[in-house]
Parts: sequence; structure tokens; C-alpha cells
Amino acid sequence: MVTHTPQARALALIDGCEHVESPAELTARIALGKPLRVKFGIDPTGSELHLGHAVTLHKMQQFIEDGHDVVLLIGDFTALIGDPTGRNDSRPHLTREAIEVNMQTYTEQAGKVIDLERATIRYNSEWLGPIQLAELIRLMAQTTVGQMLERKDFKQRYTSGTPISLHEFLYPVAQAYDSVALKADVELGGDDQLFNFLLARDYQQRAGQPPQICMTAPILEGTDGKIRMGKSRGNYIAITESANVQFGKLMSIPDEAIARYARLADFRAQDACDALEAGIANGTLVAMDEKKSIAEAIVKRYHGIAAAHAARDYFERTIQRKEIPNEMPEREIATDSKIAKALVDVGFADSMRAAQRLIAEGAVKLNGTIVGDAAARFTEQQSAVLQVGSKRFVRITPIAPKSED
Repeated sequence: MVTHTPQARALALIDGCEHVESPAELTARIALGKPLRVKFGIDPTGSELHLGHAVTLHKMQQFIEDGHDVVLLIGDFTALIGDPTGRNDSRPHLTREAIEVNMQTYTEQAGKVIDLERATIRYNSEWLGPIQLAELIRLMAQTTVGQMLERKDFKQRYTSGTPISLHEFLYPVAQAYDSVALKADVELGGDDQLFNFLLARDYQQRAGQPPQICMTAPILEGTDGKIRMGKSRGNYIAITESANVQFGKLMSIPDEAIARYARLADFRAQDACDALEAGIANGTLVAMDEKKSIAEAIVKRYHGIAAAHAARDYFERTIQRKEIPNEMPEREIATDSKIAKALVDVGFADSMRAAQRLIAEGAVKLNGTIVGDAAARFTEQQSAVLQVGSKRFVRITPIAPKSED
């Protein structure tokens, strides 16, 4: 039987983190022999979790497997304030109704990465909702305006003259108080949350608690390979998207981001990612092949091996070889209908004029043959495949036209 020392366990948990405050404290806390309370908070500001969230969720699962008390904290109260981190303006307010809608699927999605049966779900409205003004004033008195303006985003906005609303200062205070309420030993999150995590350490010490260990994960860039992944930026890959959509989006990342995704989305060892990056750079590895391998591995995590294989096959047939897929939507179209009208009926064009323009551009095919006449009609006696571009397909089945036609 292999016995892992506290230091070895701490090093394994630290692996892949951007910042840890501090490794020595984590080792000492593990050495006490009691499960640590590990906190990760997510505000339900959107309806979908994406691969960027999964970076920290994966680290949570590591703590679960090491035997610790992991808390997935849903920030239903702090979402009302809005996280100002990394923003150049004030975040729009969310209504309670919008937050509740977003919350409905969060735990289910998180369950694709962490073992929810071994984790605890909490909501910070439990303690922030009932808080009295006197208690809030006491908390606010523990932090100065100067401290707040040390935050990069607040500092930039203040220097540039961009307004900062007072309620935005409440967000880091509320997040720090979450750690006091939970008596957190460890807090996990993105590297952009470090200021808030360190503020929580100060609050905990004032409350007579041991200060939490702050562990931040790297920020995963989106499919553009440049800006952090986010739904509002349109560069995200949602955990719950279909296997085909996930695979297709992963294949769109730039070659320079392949090793980064191998590390942060497929959770490969750093030395393997370094070798991957070097191999692509010197030409001993083919970027397209490696990208497909990583895309298949990531899709497998969320949809299983069969769906991952099928998604790769679909991509290779429809995108690389531009073949017709085996599965596609089916619609019934009246015999002798204009193909332009069929394009509108199946949702490939918004109007007859738009459909005729697609035909004129040579973007429309029927059973693999380009439709060159905008007045062409559907005269097939059996089902046929109507195609626009390389990605949109529908199988149309002929039916008798209505009598009034």
C-alpha cells in the first residue's frame, strides 16, 4: 500500500494552479489529518457552464478524490450585485427571476465534471440575504477605498474616469464574507479572483478563523485563442453542447492554442503538453491530427467514447471531405415545388429573395449536384438531400401537392 505524505498530496493538488497562497499552509493543513473545506463559487449570470469553468471544476474533483469536503457555492445573492472583475464598465443588473432560471441547470452541468454525490451545494443567499445593515457596515469598515482601488480593474476605471458605482465595492466584500460563513480552508477560482480571495483571508483572521488557502487556476482562452472564454464574447464551448458542436468548435481553435487546450481542457500533464507544443513547432507532429485527437478526448469527457468517435467521423466527412452526413433533419416537400421555396420552408433562407441569392451563388446542392437555376423545381420521386454550403443538410421527401395548388 502506497502512503502519500502531506507534502506529496499538496503538490498533486497544486499542480496546474496559477497561484497558491500558500503551498506551505496547504501542506500544514493537510498534515492535521482532517478533511479540508474547499469552496468554489459560481454566480448564475448565464445559463451555461463552459470549458473555462471546467478548469476549476476539475480541480474540485481532485480535492474530492483526496477526501476533502468540497462545496459548490451558487452565488444567487452576489449575482444580484454583479461581479465587476475584469470589466471596464458596470455590469447590468440581473433580476431574481433570471437568476433562478440560470440556477436550474448549473448543478446538472457541474455534475459532468465533479461527483455531486460527494460534494455539497450551497447558496450564498442563506447568509447574505438576512444580513442586517449594522453587520454590513461592520464588514465594510474592514476594507478601505485605497485597498479597493488596488484592484486592477477598479484602478483602471478610476484612472480613466470611468464611473464606479458603490454597489460594485460590495461584491468582493460579499465574496469574502462567503468564506467566513463557510469557514473555508481552501478557495478555488480563476486567477482574476485573487484579490477577492486574499480579502477573505483578512476577514477570516478578523473573525478568529484560520485564513483560507487561495488557489487560482489559469484562465482558458476562447476559440479565438486570445480572449478569455465567455458566452458574451461568442468564443465559448458549453459543457452541454452536442458532441458535433463541441468537436466543430474545438477544431476552430488556432494551432497556437492546441497545447493550451490539451493542458486546461483535457487536463494532460505539463510535460506532455510541452512536448506537444514543441512537436507542432518543429514539424514532427501534424497540428490537424493533434487537434482532432484533443477534440475527440474532450468530447469523450462530456458525451462518452461512442459520441466522440461519431463527432470526429462527422467532422471528417462533412467538413474535411465535404461528404453528406448519415443523419440529418427530415422534411416533407410538395412535388414540383420551387427549390427556392423549399429553402425557405426548411429554414435555410429567410425569404425567397435570399433563397434565390444562395442559388445564384452556387451554394445550393440537391443530391450533391449544384442547383444553378433560381426557378428550378423539386421533381425527385424519392427522398433527396438538400444542402446549403458544407454544414447545412436536410433530407426532403416528396409528397403530393395540396389540391388547391
